[in-house]
Amino acid sequence: MEESFAMNGGDGPTSYSCNSKLQAQEFDRAKKLLHHCIQQENFKIEFAAGDTAVLRVTDLGCSVGPNTFICIETILNAIQFKLKSQDTNSKVLEFQVFFNDQISNDFNTLFKALPSDRNYMAAGVPGSFHGREVPREVTREDSPAWNKRRITFAGSSDEVVKAYTDQFFKDLEAFFRARAMEVRGGGLLVAHLPCRPEGTAASETVLIHVLECLGTALRDMVTKQESGYDRDHLPCSIQNSLVLKQIQFGRTRTNSENTSGKILTCT
Repeated sequence: MEESFAMNGGDGPTSYSCNSKLQAQEFDRAKKLLHHCIQQENFKIEFAAGDTAVLRVTDLGCSVGPNTFICIETILNAIQFKLKSQDTNSKVLEFQVFFNDQISNDFNTLFKALPSDRNYMAAGVPGSFHGREVPREVTREDSPAWNKRRITFAGSSDEVVKAYTDQFFKDLEAFFRARAMEVRGGGLLVAHLPCRPEGTAASETVLIHVLECLGTALRDMVTKQESGYDRDHLPCSIQNSLVLKQIQFGRTRTNSENTSGKILTCT
């Protein structure tokens, strides 16, 4: 499954806006860490050419609903707090916020709900910011990692788990390489990734459990066409904290052509 889908748009009972309380709780837990990252010396706000600077914030995977604006508000409040600590009250900082998600995302509803008292200029940027692939070896019948009659890696063999883990690192490397071309020197990238506690099984996570239920339903529906079912696998890999600690964050490349502002990218 290579196609990606946006969250349900609108503001009805089945919309993402009305069914994203769990995501709101998770972001609420990350607020303190996000604020801490922005206060660090590595994230710099410079007024190189006078008393005005432009700072660009990109929300990659913004979706739609109140969570989107809470995230941006948290980032901008933390930046303004940092400015006060630097005694730059006489300086003017202009915020530009870019909302990015799938082309099919409901940007109309998103922009209708923009806060009227916002202190930033907003723009929508449709299009995927990363790619995810299913490991090829789990789809081939002649492979030791063939993931027969399963759509996730939960409860599968060690070969399948390794294939998904290796693909996870490849996807992340591609993601960070792309961001390194975008983030200015002194900028900040915050990646909010789902993970599970060390020592727990993938099947214990809520998302994987839901997907496994989906897989069971699909398997029951196509028992007479087993080969067709075996072609469907989900590019979803929720790793444990030990695996995430192995990620090496390199320095981002500086873009020397535009020195008037810095970029804070939050995922």
